[in-house]
Amino acid sequence: MKDEYILAIDLGTSGPKVALVSTADGEIIADEIEYTRLDLFPDGGAEQNPADWWRAITDASRRVVERSALTPEQIIGINCTTHWSGTVAVDVNGNPLMNSIIWMDSRGAPYVNKVTDGLITVEGYSIFKLLKWLRLTAGIPSRSGKDSIAHVLYIKNHHPEIYERTHKFLEPKDYLNFILTGVYAASYDSIALHWITDNRNIQNIRYHDGLLKACGLNRNQFPELRRQLDIIGPLLEKPARELGVRSGLPVIIGTPDLQSAAIGSGAVRDYEGHLYIGTSSWITCHVPFKKTSITSNMATLPSAIPERYFVANEQETSGECMKFLRDKIFYADDELQTEKPADALKRFNQIAARIPAGSEGLIFLPWLYGERTPVEDHHVRGGFYNLALNMHRGHMIRAAFEGVAYNSRWLFQAVEAFIKRPMSHLNIIGGGALSDLWCQIMADVLQRKIRRIKDPIQANARGAGLLGAVALGKMSVPHIADRIQVEREFEPIDANVTVYNEMYREYENIYKKNRAIFARLNRKRFDG
Repeated sequence: MKDEYILAIDLGTSGPKVALVSTADGEIIADEIEYTRLDLFPDGGAEQNPADWWRAITDASRRVVERSALTPEQIIGINCTTHWSGTVAVDVNGNPLMNSIIWMDSRGAPYVNKVTDGLITVEGYSIFKLLKWLRLTAGIPSRSGKDSIAHVLYIKNHHPEIYERTHKFLEPKDYLNFILTGVYAASYDSIALHWITDNRNIQNIRYHDGLLKACGLNRNQFPELRRQLDIIGPLLEKPARELGVRSGLPVIIGTPDLQSAAIGSGAVRDYEGHLYIGTSSWITCHVPFKKTSITSNMATLPSAIPERYFVANEQETSGECMKFLRDKIFYADDELQTEKPADALKRFNQIAARIPAGSEGLIFLPWLYGERTPVEDHHVRGGFYNLALNMHRGHMIRAAFEGVAYNSRWLFQAVEAFIKRPMSHLNIIGGGALSDLWCQIMADVLQRKIRRIKDPIQANARGAGLLGAVALGKMSVPHIADRIQVEREFEPIDANVTVYNEMYREYENIYKKNRAIFARLNRKRFDG
């Protein structure tokens, strides 16, 4: 019997990865990457063109299928995972009516805040609305305006003609599934950041009429709900040709990127955590309970694993900070025409490794696009503190690695307090995990063992493939952890821990002392 594979489509913010994942052991035998454009606007807008997604996905898929030399029968299913908290407004024929609003977009903040406000407030929320939302969903719409519900309200208020023509509002994953099958459906977990579902019964999540009414939204504009492991339908002939595979393949409804990353990291048992470093970053784990922390802006939401929740949180920019230094500072495409080497990020690691832990007192703030957890503050912004004439770009690069780690520690402490137990280690995945230096800095700053998973940049695609294998009965969830290989472990270095403890205290102080300044500088520009 020949080996069987899932075609896994992982749509990230920078573009898709398409991989063929073995249903037996989760090994990736072939993969391809494409890039897509991201449009950022001065008013906090962040958009992408869904047509670019599909072009990039089909280009990558055809290459990966051809390169694999598999027979058509060896590819037995398709599963998509995508960036989460995005909105694609489609007409009655499923055609996008505008660009997709993605997870970085904060333009809906005034409208979601109006929906959640009231006379008696806690942390900016009406106490009565807060209690109702927490009871039903375990959370409440974020005041940052970056949840899906805020995107829909933004469209309703700023583009009423599009709102009226919208047949369905879809998450990016669910939009791709519509292209593949012609079926409108959302998984229990992908719909969660609309905050219009009753999540109390993890096995039977449903839209809640009262929450829809509170937001002024029409139930008919949202897709039907399915379990993450359900088969949404067979692959249609046209997308099959464009992908380079046979039609009729079962398409699994799948899960967004935070959830697929958890599967691909191997941290599938309760309270086992993973750290992801990509464009954004997060630290999360699965838990058997529903819970909310308003003060740290975290909640438990439905996970990809049946009958389990996961701790939902996100750090807005991490790997994006390194790209910012590369593309906007050191190798900017401007009138100076600084030539950008192909291995710029590799050079960053080499230069930063020569600088001692703590970057001789230089601190980088990674809040280049506001922050979501452990504080919800879309006014806060990044920068370098304590920069001196004796420093050079090596200090700035290492400080950027460390600044992301400081913010990860801030978040990590909130997660451990949330689950009321320490984590002995974290599995690290994402593009940032490829850096030995960054892994070691994370171990030193977090004071925990960091375990780098094999092929960490493929964790999302691997997770989608493994989840597809479970959906098709080829594997069980408990066996996933046994299929994930740890490539290397990083232990904290005592001398570095001492330095980073001091630096971290000052990192926290910088936010506390300056948050009011950030609000004054940015409130008018971003709140209107």
